[in-house]
Order: sequence, then structure tokens, then C-alpha cells
Amino acid sequence: MNAQYPVARPRRLRRTAAMRRMVAGTRLHPAELVLPMFVKEGIAEPQPVGSMPGVVQHTRESLRKAAHEAAEAGVGGLILFGIPAHKDARGSGADDPDGIVQVALRDLASDLGDALVLMTDTCLDEFTDHGHCGLLTPDGEVDNDATLERYASAALAQAAAGSRMIAPSGMMDGQVGAIRAALDAGGFAEIPILAYAAKYASGFYGPFRDAAECAPQFGDRSAYQQDPAGPIGEALREVRLDLAEGADAVMVKPALAYLDILRQVRDTVEVPVAAYQVSGEYAMVEAAAANGWIDRERVIMESLVAIRRAGADMILTYWATEVARGLS
Repeated sequence: MNAQYPVARPRRLRRTAAMRRMVAGTRLHPAELVLPMFVKEGIAEPQPVGSMPGVVQHTRESLRKAAHEAAEAGVGGLILFGIPAHKDARGSGADDPDGIVQVALRDLASDLGDALVLMTDTCLDEFTDHGHCGLLTPDGEVDNDATLERYASAALAQAAAGSRMIAPSGMMDGQVGAIRAALDAGGFAEIPILAYAAKYASGFYGPFRDAAECAPQFGDRSAYQQDPAGPIGEALREVRLDLAEGADAVMVKPALAYLDILRQVRDTVEVPVAAYQVSGEYAMVEAAAANGWIDRERVIMESLVAIRRAGADMILTYWATEVARGLS
């Protein structure tokens, strides 16, 4: 062989689509996708979310239809967020048996059975009039320990209504332990907890706050969500604490800007790891595609493959049903 030519030719395994499929090291499956959904009390028609093209605040009926479509496409689960008609300082709708999330859960549990996993966000921000994730002290600080009692009560209400996985997202210290104890004592020892273990105080959440109508009325959430420039190892500490308190799976949120954290978590733990492809990631792709700046479908798939390659076993994504149909 002439020494001027390459000895190794990696391109041999890239020449055709069939060859690339055969040797692919990262694959997506519909069952790994989880669809976040919003249901709003007191509306007659689905309400489009302006900052998230294609996403709506559902009525109970439109939610049932969209959930059925997700199940038919093979989506593995859905996670439900509720917008009540009335909010107060305690977030009373979070554990009201007749609150919008609990009512919608009963609808979906009746319709779908175990066709997919019904998951619920367990937090207070969608239900409080101040928009924070917990109860407030007289000085306006989030009261960590008083909030735990509310989370435990909300988790019990969700489990009783049909939730098959509780996902606490408030980043309160001790939240997993409080919820685990309440579920076990309440007869729901079989219900797993997916902990938002490494959730960052991110600028990528803006469109979600439009969809869930939960922007804080003052301040921000930096005092309880993780600092993007925080201490090295903080995310893994949070993960270990949640696992010690009884978490069955853990989540990193957001996804794309935190792929390094996702990989660290995946390499550290032996439980399933989820990643949330958040509203800002979704909105940026949709906006750029609408302007003709990117190939929408290609970028969607590339971003999901990147999250999967970094170590996610489950991906929460607003494109779940669309992508599942394509994969099928």
C-alpha cells in the first residue's frame, strides 16, 4: 500500500443510510419519550401558548384526545401540569380532590389504563397566587419545611387520582423523603418517585411559565433551584441525597445546556435517568424553523439523539408524540 494513503478509513461505515443505521450507537425508541401536557380549568376550547407554537393549554376533553394520540404513537408516558381557575397563597388546588389535575388524572386513568405511564409534576408554583414553588414566610422567603407538608399532601392526592409516578420539581431540601413517607403511610408504597434532582435556575424556562401561568410575582427561584455556575459536584450531591431519601429515578433539567451534568449523573447512579428538553429549547427550534433558518425535523432528532447519547433513559419533550410517530 502506498504510504501516502490513509491506513484507516472510518468513512467506509458511513457510506449509505443502511450502513449508518446498522452501526448506529445511539437509538431512540418511542417508549423512552414523555410528553409534558397542560390542562386548564374553566376553558371551553384549547388555548394556544404563544411562545410555544403547537403547544396548548388543554381542556379536559382535548387532553383526553391528545393523550390517546400519544398512547397510540407509543409514547412511554405523559406528565401533567394543571392551571386552576383560582389560586391562593397555599396553592390549595394542588391537593384538592376536585382540583384540575386530580380530575384530569381520573379521566386519563379511566381512558388509558396502563397504556402509558401517567406522571404528575408535584409542586405548588402553578397553584400559588405568588408563583413560587412553596409557602412563603412573612418576609417573603420560601419556607422549606412548611412546603414539604404541602408537597406530601399533593402527592397523596395525585396518587389517589391515578398518578403512576410522582415527580417533585420544587427543589426543596428533603422533598423526596417527605413524599416517600406520605405515600408509604397512605397506602401507595408501590408508586415510584422521579426526582427533579438537578434542576437549574435557568433562563430556558420562560415559555413554560406562559403555558403554566406560573411566573413568580416577585424575585426569582435562584434561592432554591441550582445555580448554573454553582459548586462543582453540587448536582451529584443533590442526586445522592434524593436517592438516599427514596427516589426511584432522577432527572436533570434543562437538558441540552447541561449534557455534561447528565453524563456525570448517568455515570454515577444505577437508577433510570431522565432529562427534560425544556420549553426554551423547544421554542428556539420552532422559531428558527419558522424563519427558515434550520431544518426543523433534522434539528429535533439531532437534539434528542444528543440527550440520549449523553445518558438519558427517558426524555421529557414537547415533540414526544410527533417523534414517536416518526420512529414508528
